Amino acid sequence: QVRLVESGGGLVQPGGSLRLSCAASGSILDINVMGWYRQAPGKQRELVASIGSDDITDYADSVKGRFTVSRDNSKNTMYLQMNGLKPEDTAVYFCKMYLKYRGTLWYSNYWGQGTQVTVSS
Repeated sequence: QVRLVESGGGLVQPGGSLRLSCAASGSILDINVMGWYRQAPGKQRELVASIGSDDITDYADSVKGRFTVSRDNSKNTMYLQMNGLKPEDTAVYFCKMYLKYRGTLWYSNYWGQGTQVTVSS
C-alpha cells in the first residue's frame, strides 16, 4: 500500500518562513500530479499549489510570489517553501498525490494526514 506523510509544520511569526515536506512510501511505480491543500477552521479545503510530472506548477492567487512548490522524484517527495507568511495562511496543510503503485493498473489519489501551520505573533 501507499502512505503519505507530511512534516515541517509549526508556529511561526508573521513574515516568517516554513518548509513543508510530503514523502510517499510504498511500492510506487509513478507519481503524476502532486498538490498541497489547506483547510482553515470553518472553511473548505482549498488547493494551494500543484506540480505536474513535467514540473509545471500552479498556485492559488493568495500565495503567488510567496510559496514555491517543488518535487524530488528520486525520493517520491514534494516540498512547499512558504515565505512571507500571514495569519490568514493558518490552516492544516495536506498533500495529495496522483500515483500508481505495484500491482495496480491505474492511478489513484492519496492524501496525507495533514500538518498544522499557525502564523501568529
